[in-house]
Amino acid sequence: MANAAAREQQPLNPLRQADDTRLPRIAGPSGLVIFGVTGDLARKKLLPAIYDLANRGLLPAGFTLIGFGRREWSKRDFEDYVRGAVEKGARTRFNDNVWERLAEGMHFVRGAFNDDQAFDSLAELLREMDATRGTAGNWAYYLSVPPDYFSDVIHQLDRCGMATPEDGQWRRVVIEKPFGHDAATARELNEVVNQVFPERSVFRIDHYLGKETVQNILALRFANQLFEPIWNANYIDHVQITMAEDIGLGGRAGYYDGIGAARDVIQNHLIQLMALVAMEEPASFSPRQLKAEKIKVLRATYPVEPFDRTTARGQYTAGWQGSEKVVGLREEEGFDPDSTTETFAACTLQINTRRWAGVPFYLRTGKRLGRRVTEIALVLKRPPYQPFQPGQTESLTNNAVVLRIQPDEGVLMRFGSKVPGSALEVRDVNMNFSYSEAFTEKSPEAYERLILDALLDESSLFPTNEEVEYSWEILDPILDYWAENGRPDEYAAGTWGPESADRMLEADGRVWRRP
Repeated sequence: MANAAAREQQPLNPLRQADDTRLPRIAGPSGLVIFGVTGDLARKKLLPAIYDLANRGLLPAGFTLIGFGRREWSKRDFEDYVRGAVEKGARTRFNDNVWERLAEGMHFVRGAFNDDQAFDSLAELLREMDATRGTAGNWAYYLSVPPDYFSDVIHQLDRCGMATPEDGQWRRVVIEKPFGHDAATARELNEVVNQVFPERSVFRIDHYLGKETVQNILALRFANQLFEPIWNANYIDHVQITMAEDIGLGGRAGYYDGIGAARDVIQNHLIQLMALVAMEEPASFSPRQLKAEKIKVLRATYPVEPFDRTTARGQYTAGWQGSEKVVGLREEEGFDPDSTTETFAACTLQINTRRWAGVPFYLRTGKRLGRRVTEIALVLKRPPYQPFQPGQTESLTNNAVVLRIQPDEGVLMRFGSKVPGSALEVRDVNMNFSYSEAFTEKSPEAYERLILDALLDESSLFPTNEEVEYSWEILDPILDYWAENGRPDEYAAGTWGPESADRMLEADGRVWRRP
């Protein structure tokens, strides 16, 4: 064990090309089975990502893709469906040679999740692919299905022996959110999965963690001396983490009702972003070390009370989204007009560590907001003394470091500068770093990175069962309070949320950023 730990922390030897992380890592012999392959996620994200990986040369020659669903499809029907999804959604240019090699390994199995015969056929197909395609018994199972079906699929994989690898083989399961409805159901779900798949073989997808700018948080903090000295309560006044969408439910009313913005986004995406921003420097970037530091943060995080002042929730009403007139939530098709499910959620969290004591973390998310944007803003304290006359700095606000996750990936720094002229006047200016301008290579989609990492057994970007359960324990008290206290407030589509969200920060003498 000591030798293994030493190897894990040993500096990279530049002479060993095999260890050079600048070189692309190619998945070894393997195959992928997608349950729910006919759903929106698979069509819009997963299938295009798989093609893009093949087009970039990151999948093995014998890679095999198997779809499982209810459609009465032949192999050719499935190939046509995948090609349509690829041509519409792929990031890279279509290449006939790449497509032909990929299509050779495509197969479809028809059946329901409680259909023993269908899963027996799937198991037989896997054995055939191992013999003819060289997949070597290495299979990942992607559960792109609602959580209610997780136990059915997991049970069938176990019953047919598809979850148990032989010596030298591996079997992994990839699970989409939501990971439960609260802490209790998350624990139950983890128990169901871990009874069949050991935790090291479980990959819980949080696609935000696959985004290039999210990973750049680690580079920004730990590769630069510029930021880390001020990354603490001595200099940071507060942190705002925002994920705003300009779309409504758009046909997802049935799924969304009963879940809401807090469960859909804060519990996973925003709390994970908070953990990356707040964690201590790991001994290395190995999955074990990264997860250990994130868990320390989550254990120390608590919601701030009283919740009537430190949280806000809302439902959008009719309004203008740009130049388009849009309907309100209660007019959305399939949504219960009496529902108390929120489309906007904001909360105040605190991290009880020496680095962050006294620094509030404000998290917010919502639909039908002013624009689509995800960002992390670290707002610095004002200098303790400023030798300026009244009026010379009245236009100057707090310095800030803003990490833009989407859509314009990059980093913004806001600071004060003198206005040209004979008078001494200081105003805010911005210094911008943009990925699209600084690098010629286009960033890969998040699902490309995450699917490849699952095939490579690289679990750094996948939350563990502990992280999921701690995240729910942070959020559950807020959800319980909301459930007992009436309806959400209203806000017009195209605005930045209900007035209660503004009052939430005004009570602390602060304001939300308008991205």
